Amino acid sequence: MANKYIYPYMKKTNLFSMALITVLCSFFFLLGVWQHGGGGPTKTPTTTINEIKCINANRHTESIGLDFQTHHTAESEIHTSPILTTKHFLPCDVEYSEYTPCEDTKRSLKFQRDRLIYRERHCPTKEELLKCRVPAPFGYKYPFPWPMSRDYAWYNNVPHKHLTVEKAVQNWIQFEGDRFKFPGGGTMFPNGADAYIDDIGKLINLNDGSIRTAIDTGCGVASWGAYLLSRNILAMSFAPVDSHEAQVQFALERGVPALIGVIASKRLPYPSRAFDMAHCSRCLIPWGQYDGQYLTEVDRILRPGGFWILSGPPINWKRHFKGWNRTKEDLQAEQATIESTAKSLCWKKFIEKGDIAIWQKPTNHIHCKINRKIIRNPPFCQNQDPDKAWYTNLETCLTPLPNAFDIKETAGGELAKWPERLTATPPRILSRSVEGITENTFKEDMKLWEKRVAYYKSVNNQLGQKVYRNVLDMNAHLGGFAAALSNQPLWVMNVVPTKLNTLGVIYERGLIGTYQNWCEAMSTYPRTYDFIHADSVFSLYDNRCEMEDILLEMDRILRPEGAVIFRDDVDILLRIKSITDGLNWESRIVDHEDSPHKREKLLFSVKLYWTAPAPVEQ
Repeated sequence: MANKYIYPYMKKTNLFSMALITVLCSFFFLLGVWQHGGGGPTKTPTTTINEIKCINANRHTESIGLDFQTHHTAESEIHTSPILTTKHFLPCDVEYSEYTPCEDTKRSLKFQRDRLIYRERHCPTKEELLKCRVPAPFGYKYPFPWPMSRDYAWYNNVPHKHLTVEKAVQNWIQFEGDRFKFPGGGTMFPNGADAYIDDIGKLINLNDGSIRTAIDTGCGVASWGAYLLSRNILAMSFAPVDSHEAQVQFALERGVPALIGVIASKRLPYPSRAFDMAHCSRCLIPWGQYDGQYLTEVDRILRPGGFWILSGPPINWKRHFKGWNRTKEDLQAEQATIESTAKSLCWKKFIEKGDIAIWQKPTNHIHCKINRKIIRNPPFCQNQDPDKAWYTNLETCLTPLPNAFDIKETAGGELAKWPERLTATPPRILSRSVEGITENTFKEDMKLWEKRVAYYKSVNNQLGQKVYRNVLDMNAHLGGFAAALSNQPLWVMNVVPTKLNTLGVIYERGLIGTYQNWCEAMSTYPRTYDFIHADSVFSLYDNRCEMEDILLEMDRILRPEGAVIFRDDVDILLRIKSITDGLNWESRIVDHEDSPHKREKLLFSVKLYWTAPAPVEQ
């Protein structure tokens, strides 16, 4: 009998409880909406990063609202990790304002000078790593916007006048008041890089989109690369840290792609078949020495059918030998050695006219394999990974091209012309040469990055407003991030960590990049990049090296007022933020573009403006 009365009572009680819970939930929901929405309902809570005090290149000291709004702010919803303490990093001494850890001139003196080995990468040990923030020089200003930056750079940003004196006759660079001017001249193009490129364009076709990627060895201040950009040709320029003060730094201040580098005893950090065109204008590289290893390395990174362009000694030596202070016999012998080495690589002499000589690499190795029976040196490399190029020794063997079955076939597959090349499926993917990547994977990746970049722009609207010029993608994969930004007046250095092998795909898309181990410093100057993208970088390097060392390196190569987007697991982002707060960065964690319930989130950061103090007058 008791159960007969208890059940109706329990039923009434449950109904009352459910009604009470419903009322309370509705009340607290409306209260939350009112708090976040300023009294009215909103679909998406929005938080604006505080206005940042900084110095603008053209307006000097003033308050700039960066105006990047972080939609779907996630920080208040994170309860997965304990509170992390912030470690504050002090500024380095001003003497480190141009510090390049792996090309440090003092450390380089410990290594042999033969073949310029001392100018290769020699990174600090763990005990030698700097644990401070590299300062910008006093008076540093944000660089001129592109394309004005091609012709001008602020003196305070790169305070070196040495080249204005040493290269005055060659019209490299001029000093005018508070800035440098780059007239576009060069050792072998006193009439300017534009006119020089026009001369090259009369010999090979630079306008039909078949030539997109180029490499300039010994680039000076990169005027050749700077003026190729207007022709939709993207050049990777490199030069060592040497007596020509900061030539690569000048190139980067101009908004031109460049890296510190030298061809000495190691392979260049690029995959095989990367470049459509290679160039040397009096670059002083001894092409004929060391059994032709340097020209053999150019062959490795040249695409089938690609061109090698040489101007300066010994080309046209009969006219220039007196000005070069060399004998006719010496120059004639040097040219004969270069001609012989090129022939041994199965190149053909395409043309020599005036001060310019051009060779062409074959489109396949069918004839070359037959010729090896007669010309035995250099032999084809055996059991070698042609794309392995991180601290990999140079060899005296010829990198074989992929097999071809017809003399007219392009080994490895023919590329589409630019700009179709950017979105066409790369031949390495079509041939299934990249493990785990199919044509469908590639197309899905393109769609994914178009979606992600659109979301980035909705959070940081400066990404779509021509604010950034030099951009770094620290883990580029297939180059989707760079491709989604291809309509912007910027360039992206696509970095592929050394254990991955997708950089060849990136070059086949008509983009550029390099291999890099982020446990070491990058071969570039401080303040190189305006914007850095770090997708899953810290998950990739977790337990391999210290997070703070990677972030200190990012701080070194990021300009004051530069921006960063991190994409990673939320716990990793919390650790990153605890360090970037100590670097004097302004940061905000933001939800994933698909859902606030995903563990992968985004951290948007801005490096605040600061410089070394004003020098003390003596």
